[in-house]
Amino acid sequence: MISTIILNLYLVALLVVGIFSLEAAFLVLQFWRNKKRELKYQEADFFPLVTVQLPIFNELYVAKRLVSAVCELDYPKEKLEIQVLDDSTDETAEICKMQVKHYKCLGYNIKYIHRKIRTGYKAGALKNGLAKASGKLIAIFDADFIPQKDFLKKTTPVFENEKVGMVQTRWEHLNEEYSYLTKAQAFGLTGHFVVEQGGRNAAGYFINFNGTAGIWRKKCIEDAGNWQSDTLTEDLDLSYRAQLRGWKFYFLHEVVTPAELPAEINALKSQQYRWTKGAVETAKKILPRIWKSELPLSLKIHSTFHLTNNFVYPFILILSLLNMPLILIKKDVPDSKIYFIIFTFFLLSFWASFLFYAISHKRLYSDWKKRLIMFPLFMSGSMGLSINNSRAVIEALFNRKTPFIRTPKYKLMGKSGSFNNKIYRIALDKSVILEIIMSIYSCIGIAVAIYYFEIGIMPFMLMFFAGFSLIGYLSVSHYLKTIFSER
Repeated sequence: MISTIILNLYLVALLVVGIFSLEAAFLVLQFWRNKKRELKYQEADFFPLVTVQLPIFNELYVAKRLVSAVCELDYPKEKLEIQVLDDSTDETAEICKMQVKHYKCLGYNIKYIHRKIRTGYKAGALKNGLAKASGKLIAIFDADFIPQKDFLKKTTPVFENEKVGMVQTRWEHLNEEYSYLTKAQAFGLTGHFVVEQGGRNAAGYFINFNGTAGIWRKKCIEDAGNWQSDTLTEDLDLSYRAQLRGWKFYFLHEVVTPAELPAEINALKSQQYRWTKGAVETAKKILPRIWKSELPLSLKIHSTFHLTNNFVYPFILILSLLNMPLILIKKDVPDSKIYFIIFTFFLLSFWASFLFYAISHKRLYSDWKKRLIMFPLFMSGSMGLSINNSRAVIEALFNRKTPFIRTPKYKLMGKSGSFNNKIYRIALDKSVILEIIMSIYSCIGIAVAIYYFEIGIMPFMLMFFAGFSLIGYLSVSHYLKTIFSER
C-alpha cells in the first residue's frame, strides 16, 4: 500500500512538472509561428509629457548612478518630469537630495518625494508619486537599472495608439560575467524575456510589466484600480487588472535596459521568494476574475498557466524526496514496472525545457550553442531553490503575510566589484539547513542508484544533488563573507 501511494504521488508530481514543461514547449511554438509579428520600435516626433518614477529604498551604492542616468535621457527637458520616490532610512536620502538639487539647478523638472513611513512598500511609493505626477505617461526604473539615452524616444511612439496601456522592454545585465551564479540568472531571464514575454505577446496572450524598465499610460493605471500592495508582486497584479479592463500591452524585444543581477545567493533567494510568493498571491486574487470574464477560453487557460507556474516547485521537491524510494520499490515490487514505462514518457518534459532555452538564446546570440552549457547548471540551481520557493508557495496559499524585502545592490559591473564589506546583507535563512540535509539525502540516493545500477535516473539525481549542495554551500559561504561588513 505504501509503495502504491509513493508511486502515485510520484506520478502526480511528474504529471504536473510535465504539463508546465509542455506549456513552455507551446510558448516556443507560438514564438516561432508569430515572431514576424513582433512589435518593432519606431522613433517618431511624438513627445508627450513623461513622468519618470524612481522608487528607492536604502540604495547607497546605486542611487546616484540611477538619477544621473535618467537625467541623461535624450528627451525634451520641458516634456520630462522626474520623481525620486525615496523611502530611505539611511544616508541614501541625503545622496538623493543632493542629486535632485544638482539637477534642479541645471534646469531639470526633478522632484524629491520622501515618505517617513513606508506604507505599501514599493506599490505605496508609486501610488503616492502618481497622485503628484503631471505626465500622461509614467516610466519606472528600479535602482539597479541604467536606462539607455534613447529609451523614451523608442517607447513613447507606441502610445500614439490610445488603446496601449503599457510597454515593457527587455532586460540586459551589467554583471552577467561576474560569476556562474549571475550567468545562470542571465540564462533563465533570457528564456523569460525572449520566448515567454515575446511568445505570449506575439500570440495575443496577456503579458506582465516586470516591475521596472517599462512605461505606462497614467490613465491605464488609474482605470485598473491603481497600485495595490496586497500582494508582493504589485507589477503582475496591476498588469492583469489593466488587461482585464481591455488595455493593450506590448513587449519591445529590440529595446534593452541594463541592470545589475544579484551576485550574493541569499539576496537571490530573497528575490526569488518574493517573486514566487507574490505570483501565487496574485493568482489567488486574479484567477477568479479571469474565469468569470468574457475572455476567450484559450486566453483564460494560458493566463492560468502564467499565474500558477510557480506551483511547480513543491512538485519538484516531491520528486527529489521520492527518487530514492522509487528505486527500492522497483527492486522489490515487480508489479510497479507499468509505472516506470509511464515515467519514461514524462522525461520528455526535460527536453521541452531545453528547447525553450535553446530557442531563446539562438534568437539573441551568435554563440548560443556555447551558452547552452549553462543549461544543466541553471536546471540544478532551479532544483536547489525548490525548498526556498516551495515555502513561498505554501505561505501564500495559507495567507501568511510577509514584508516586501528589497534586493540589495552593490554597483557590480562586469567582473569587477564585490558584495563583501557592504552595509546591506540578507540574513541566512533557516531553509539552508534543509538544503544541506537534502544534499546529503540526494548523495545517498545516488549511491543507491549506483548499487542497483539504475543508470536512467542518475542524471536527475546528480542534478538534485548539485542543486541542493550548491545552494546550501553558497548560502553559508556568502553569508560568512558579508557578516563582517563594513562601510
